[in-house]
Amino acid sequence: MKAKLENPKFFSDVISIISELVTEVKLKFNDEGLSIIAVDPANVALVLFKLPKTAFSDYEASNETLGINLDNFKAILRRAKSSSNLVMESRENVLNLEITDRVKRNFSLALIEIDAEDKDMPPLEFLSQIQINPLDFVDAIEDCLIVADSCTFSAEPEKFVVEASGLNSARAEFSSDEIKIISGTSKSRYSLEYLQKFLKASKLSDKIYLNFSSDHPLKLEFKTDDFILAFVLAPRVENED
Repeated sequence: MKAKLENPKFFSDVISIISELVTEVKLKFNDEGLSIIAVDPANVALVLFKLPKTAFSDYEASNETLGINLDNFKAILRRAKSSSNLVMESRENVLNLEITDRVKRNFSLALIEIDAEDKDMPPLEFLSQIQINPLDFVDAIEDCLIVADSCTFSAEPEKFVVEASGLNSARAEFSSDEIKIISGTSKSRYSLEYLQKFLKASKLSDKIYLNFSSDHPLKLEFKTDDFILAFVLAPRVENED
């Protein structure tokens, strides 16, 4: 496998976000591009990342899976600037990474065995689909973090509400005039700790796609022409408080 990525800063940011959920992943390269799918140790959240072949300026790969430690991978990728070029090449038991800007630098990352079974994105159906500006959604979540450790999403055909309550409360209400809503009536509660980690990706796209149903998992997506980063989060149930 050999793949060249120009302006790899966004890739570094994505890997850094994923590393907050899991410490090891399998990088899967095939004819379509690069993909990562992993579940956090608590089995509460799943992350999916897809970087299509077209996002690379040079790409040669058959079916190949590389196990890597994310802390080490993240540390190397952080050495790349937005103007750098990144070349990844697998050789025997290592992943070679070449970063080129004014100077060409080379790193070797030892591959590891990962025993975790391969995961797939679970088949999910959603009653509520929301498209929202990242800054507005981040503000709503940060408001909720002031008062609680979980928040409730409520959706109707013309309204979407994010709210949290403890001794104090916070609430943000959006109408269909401000955001895109395709919804019946749904209500579900989710961990703010996980949502806060996911939303570190808010600077990577100009829309956040939320999909949920009453007391069902949330699917949160960041999409551009170059990649998809998606998270699935299990709902919080009442007896967890």
